[in-house]
Amino acid sequence: MKPRTLSEAPSPHSRVEAAIRRLTGIHAATICPMRPDFSVDEAALAAHVGMVGTADGIEGLLINGHAGENFLLSREEKRRVIEICRSVLGPNAFLTSGVNAESSLDAAVHAADAEAAGADAILLFPPNAWGLFQDEDSAFLHHQHVMAGCGLPLMLYQAPVRAGTMPYSTDILARLVALPRVAGIKEGSWEVATYDENRRVAKALRPELAVLGSGDEHLLTSYLIGSEGSQVSLAAVTPAPVVALWRAAQAGDWAAARHWHDVIYPLAGAIYRQAPGGRATPRLKACLKILGHLECDTVRPPFAPLPVEEYRRLERALIQVQNAGSPS
Repeated sequence: MKPRTLSEAPSPHSRVEAAIRRLTGIHAATICPMRPDFSVDEAALAAHVGMVGTADGIEGLLINGHAGENFLLSREEKRRVIEICRSVLGPNAFLTSGVNAESSLDAAVHAADAEAAGADAILLFPPNAWGLFQDEDSAFLHHQHVMAGCGLPLMLYQAPVRAGTMPYSTDILARLVALPRVAGIKEGSWEVATYDENRRVAKALRPELAVLGSGDEHLLTSYLIGSEGSQVSLAAVTPAPVVALWRAAQAGDWAAARHWHDVIYPLAGAIYRQAPGGRATPRLKACLKILGHLECDTVRPPFAPLPVEEYRRLERALIQVQNAGSPS
């Protein structure tokens, strides 16, 4: 194929418009399989994204997100994850890559890597130190550096309300939404009233923006309020009922939507609500191992291996999902 010339390259505006069109429906947030020695298992990663990315109703993937242990991977590993996903799924799959770095300069480099490796959009996480200083200008500067480092559309990450001071205030969110390269928000407030408020603020400024309700436990209420879709890790474990919930909501069949919400809720609670909350990633990997989709569920430290009782709890929740039928 003839390489595209600079004049033929899509403009930043057209790339944002294209990303907004693709950021609909269910996008699965994938994990990153590890070997027992904590190295990335590339063959297992290829199998995982191949299975999830081709599942019925999955419109795209979020890779290198929290579920993908993004803050524990090296720069080279993050780039390799994108390359593998693109190689497995081909040119038409929509890939959003998380960028998570303490330094804005590093984040800009990682974003450039993601673009070169084949990502379609960036989900930019705030630095963890953001929770300490909460300086509006710093949040804006972080996003500006990343936009200067790559040509990709950006998604904003709105952290859960229970994540202390990590969530953006509505004033800061409004300022970030106004950035022309922003295509959407992964709205992970995990609290319905906050989700509603943030969506209203974003839509008042940018009606076309994709606001994705991404709290696995309250997808139903997000869809009732309004949502363009979701980026959720539960869809990387049991995609069918998550997709069924979305489709029912889109059809306005709220009885069926409530049914599928009830199907996935116990599993979502076992992964995300059960204390301690920081075990979500090990639990996701454990679920995939229980289902026979992952041979090794190693997670990198400081994640600790799950105690035996956690496996039993997850097994029971997965059985409930597997035994659930369609709504009568």
